Amino acid sequence: SVLCDHIGMVYSGMGPDARILVKTGRKKAQKYFRTYKEHIPVKELVKEIASVMQEYTQSGGVRPFGVSLLIAGYDETGPHLYQVDPSGSYWAWKASSIGKNMINANTFLERRYKKGIEIEDAIHTAILTLKEGFDGKLSKDNIELSVVGKDKSFKIL
Repeated sequence: SVLCDHIGMVYSGMGPDARILVKTGRKKAQKYFRTYKEHIPVKELVKEIASVMQEYTQSGGVRPFGVSLLIAGYDETGPHLYQVDPSGSYWAWKASSIGKNMINANTFLERRYKKGIEIEDAIHTAILTLKEGFDGKLSKDNIELSVVGKDKSFKIL
């Protein structure tokens, strides 16, 4: 899901919970833009979303969000990838995965990731990572890839 033109998010878990967080993230990005007349930094938006998730883990009468998130974006400090877990904790990564078989996928990414990797190689590595842990045949109907970069806004391929 696109949160703003330079930040996107993917989830693993409960779809309705993710939709609430997407809506929240979009509102926070718009509010920041209206206030400061510039795009929200990636880390700032991650903090805002993680804060909402953390609040639900400690509030009575509500259940925690049942999703893990990967939030990717590009701002003036460069490219960013953050993982947010249901407790509201977040971590920055160079490459990461969430969901079923994430341990095997992350191990695969650790072996394949290289600093300064070209975009075509990164897309190829992402497809190979999905292929490693996927039951069935990969097709354009059951995977979705996105890219973001210095000269590009967040785009779903």
